[in-house]
Amino acid sequence: MRWSTAFIPTLKEDPADAEVISHKLLVRAGMIRQVSRGIYDYLPLALRVIRKIETIVREELDRAGAQELLLPIASPAELWQESGRWELYGKDLLRFKDRHERDFCLGPTHEEVITDLVRRVVRSYRELPLNLYQIQTKFRDEVRPRFGLMRGREFIMKDAYSFHADMEDCRREYQNMFDTYKRIFTRCGLKFRPVEADTGAIGGSLSHEFQVLAESGEDAIVSCGSCDYAANVQKAEVKPHRPSARDLKDSSPPLRKVATPDKKSVAEVANFLSLPPEKFVKTIVYKVDGSELVAALVRGDHEINELKLRATLHREEVILADEAEVEKATGVAPGFLGPIGLKLRILADRAVQGMRGAVTGANEINAHYVDVDQERDFTPSAFADLRMAVAGEPCPRCEQGRLESYRGIEVGQVFYLGKKYSETMAATYLDPEGRERAMEMGCYGIGISRLLAAAIEQNHDENGIIWPLAIAPLQILLLPINYKEERIQNVTNELYRDLLKRGLEVLLDDRDERPGVKFKDGDLIGIPLRVILGAKGLEKGRLEVRQRRDGKTEEISVEKAAEAIQAMIAEALKA
Repeated sequence: MRWSTAFIPTLKEDPADAEVISHKLLVRAGMIRQVSRGIYDYLPLALRVIRKIETIVREELDRAGAQELLLPIASPAELWQESGRWELYGKDLLRFKDRHERDFCLGPTHEEVITDLVRRVVRSYRELPLNLYQIQTKFRDEVRPRFGLMRGREFIMKDAYSFHADMEDCRREYQNMFDTYKRIFTRCGLKFRPVEADTGAIGGSLSHEFQVLAESGEDAIVSCGSCDYAANVQKAEVKPHRPSARDLKDSSPPLRKVATPDKKSVAEVANFLSLPPEKFVKTIVYKVDGSELVAALVRGDHEINELKLRATLHREEVILADEAEVEKATGVAPGFLGPIGLKLRILADRAVQGMRGAVTGANEINAHYVDVDQERDFTPSAFADLRMAVAGEPCPRCEQGRLESYRGIEVGQVFYLGKKYSETMAATYLDPEGRERAMEMGCYGIGISRLLAAAIEQNHDENGIIWPLAIAPLQILLLPINYKEERIQNVTNELYRDLLKRGLEVLLDDRDERPGVKFKDGDLIGIPLRVILGAKGLEKGRLEVRQRRDGKTEEISVEKAAEAIQAMIAEALKA
């Protein structure tokens, strides 16, 4: 590829609407352009990266026994109504009518369509298991598309679905896909962590996310430094709290009410009373399934985990109650609420159990209780793990470990679905005794275009992108200092042809530009290996090879350059 004829419209300045580094660099490097909010054109260099990611994904999935197919992006409403997700998916589902006024949607995911296909074809246990995958464009009508390819409305995704005769075989395939994903992300040259995760709108009872580690990541994850436990903080378990045994002679000071004028938040009241936040109990009111109000208690230095609260309540919809609803039900505004005398159902995090000398709202404007003794002053209907895990806490799985925190970008997720879709959509098979049984299912997704952006979030510097070699748009940038000079042009062209013959991917910067411009653009687009040909070096029969990642530079002879560069690429791909 010659730069003079390539479509690489680089920019000197960051786009005004870009918030994260991957969005800025993808636009500046001439790789994407926005068509509409959350919808992008993929220009040639970006498409080359996507194709490389797809190739790695295909090779590993085929190796794992999956088979590729292609499903339609548009699907009829009846299938989604059958599964119950036509309404459940909400406004993220882009619905439309065809010319016959029939309802359709653009697929954000394809559980319904693939289940319908398999139920119409598979009849016997002898035809199972099956693992079918596709790489295809998806559409989710995000309310706030942002961060470029990180959270767009239209995106490229690999989604796979497996069908099994029993749970044991489905769990085997779950592990098979888990291991396959580790190979995929390793081959892509990324630092990642598989973590336990919530199943979300997909459903099922078991899930792991694959998180690319990056400071800019939207997701907070924790992992143990001593064992392999890792989880999204929304899913992370907290080691069970064991209140210390009470000495019957050791009584608590009497409960006191103190004035806290205009002090509502934990930080404000803690500062006013000169007490640490861990002495406080926060009371947060939620609306459950659109009607019942429930109070959840967590310690003042902890954060409520709404996924855990929803699981504890065994309810689908648990949302924060608004201030007017809370005041109508309790007679007091949030900020002064507390569990003592509160006429609502109360659930408490385990860390609240046995607290003494605590501070809570007094259910009265501008007032709080101090010296609260949980066992003496209030009794929740239940204690449960209701909070976010934080760094430094004991690992919930091993005895010696402590949790460490990271930021991550979710690029893949595996789900054990069980019979969630097969039972509602009657996807059945006949067992050896001729009995009809619902299939067990798994679901496995990778965000291909998101992976492109995540790789940049993890691999960049102040000058531009630093592509991992395995997914770089091209492997080598040939950069002659003055391509117009006849000798430089001849040597460059000969080397270019030799590298291509060896099957290497080369971009020749043959533009009539100043060296500084070429160097800046080369750093920006992030090709791993830069080969610089200048008049002084060629006089000695030498050229310079520079690594984009670490800036390491070495001189090699022109005569053996193609062979040496090929060996460098081969060695790097093996690493």
